[in-house]
Amino acid sequence: MKNVVGVGLVLSTLLAASVTSAAEITSAPNIEFVVVDGKEISFDNWAPQQTIELANGTHQLVMRFDGEVKRGSKEVIFTSRPYLFELNVDGRNTTIDIDTRLKTKVQAEHYFDDAQWQAEFDNGDVMPLEAVELKGDGFAAYADMEALVAEYNRANGIIIDQGESKNLNDVLVEVDDQGQASIKGDALSQLKLWYTKASDQERKSFRRWIIDQD
Repeated sequence: MKNVVGVGLVLSTLLAASVTSAAEITSAPNIEFVVVDGKEISFDNWAPQQTIELANGTHQLVMRFDGEVKRGSKEVIFTSRPYLFELNVDGRNTTIDIDTRLKTKVQAEHYFDDAQWQAEFDNGDVMPLEAVELKGDGFAAYADMEALVAEYNRANGIIIDQGESKNLNDVLVEVDDQGQASIKGDALSQLKLWYTKASDQERKSFRRWIIDQD
């Protein structure tokens, strides 16, 4: 009987661990997912709210406002530019929202000059998110959101590594008290950092060089 109880306790512990190793991330009404960890998100059916499941760890989310607001007496659709931020998933279900309700187009236009995004956790905690507004160039600037995010990540030394967002500049660059910067970390991490900063042509040349080494 003791063995049975012991097995039950182990299974219960494993099940509890599996439950808390991921969380549901939900968009508030009129907020939509665009790109998650470098991959564009699409949903089969339109819904006022969208939910995805993410494993514990740091994830990169790109989201935007897309909803009805008033212009005079008419209802119009206002779509904001996409905003990029990191979310540390720790097992708590979370809703992503902005910190106010938008009613008019004029209000929305002014609000997104300095929008405040936030994570609302299922235990009632609210955490502001440090968001970056993504700006594309030219006609159809947001037609390829994956490419736009990839370019941002390359410029900022960010990689998506084993399902997590990592800023290699933070990981590998160390600044001492005199303001002198030095590169640290293992060789693999350093290779990842420089690869993110390379141009497409430089990446192709590097891949050809790798093949020549075999």
